[in-house]
Amino acid sequence: MPDRTMAGVYPILSTPFDSKGRIVMDDLRRQVDWMVDCGVHGIGIAVASEVYKFTESERDEVLRAVVDQAAGRIKVVMNTGAEGTDLAIHYSRRAEELGADALMIRPTSFIPTVAEENIDYFERIANAVSIPIFLQDQGSATVGPAMAVACARRHENLCYIKVETPPTVPRMAETHRLAEGTGLILFGGAGGAFVLEEFRRGSVGTMPGSTLPDVFVRVWDLWKSGDEKGAEAEFSRYATIIRTLSQGQGLSNWIYKHIMVRRGIFEPESAYARHPSLKPDDLHLKEIDMQLDEVGLLWN
Repeated sequence: MPDRTMAGVYPILSTPFDSKGRIVMDDLRRQVDWMVDCGVHGIGIAVASEVYKFTESERDEVLRAVVDQAAGRIKVVMNTGAEGTDLAIHYSRRAEELGADALMIRPTSFIPTVAEENIDYFERIANAVSIPIFLQDQGSATVGPAMAVACARRHENLCYIKVETPPTVPRMAETHRLAEGTGLILFGGAGGAFVLEEFRRGSVGTMPGSTLPDVFVRVWDLWKSGDEKGAEAEFSRYATIIRTLSQGQGLSNWIYKHIMVRRGIFEPESAYARHPSLKPDDLHLKEIDMQLDEVGLLWN
């Protein structure tokens, strides 16, 4: 039986790269410790980590380091999707071997295919591993509510979904309604921009970016304690930064890492995104610093 207890705050790690595109492992490990200290329940290596820009050996290197640093203190989720079923199975089995607690997989999207083929894709991967899988529903590779339910009914390992195809609020509500009785467990994503609305509609967790784990943990704790107004107030205090972080992949990778430097987690030399990736201009970075300073998050 796969682990169905996952819930709470599962930030997606940022990968620290230097100016030559090399992974800075010391900063990656420091980030994991910071996440633990902030009280998160799990972490992920996924699209916001630029996993799609990793070499084969880097996938293993990063996951091995993260699992080692987490040391069982929090769950580790690894993105193992690929455009071919055999390759996705290879990545998934390797992630399980290296200690991942769960997988996260998007449907194939490079060449459009019918839903039944992608349901079969998920089922074949689920048959090849013994750990749970998060179906990843993204705007560029969607897992609609009906498809998610069909996957959950095909295999017990297909028991989580990260809903982030916009608009996520009605998407979450519809998935929750159709999933009743299937055991499918819902998480939010998309930077956590609608985390409270998603909680009200059946989500049991969120997978935001890397920069505000402490904020999202406080929101979660207030929500779980029944203090909905307190959770709203805490979230609202950081809403401007969360809006800034919700910009598209590429630009957001630079923004995440700039904030990680300004919060004292990454060294300035580790704050590069791999090409291609649109870089914010100096004015944009100054505006972000002003936002951080306003809420007391500007460390350096």
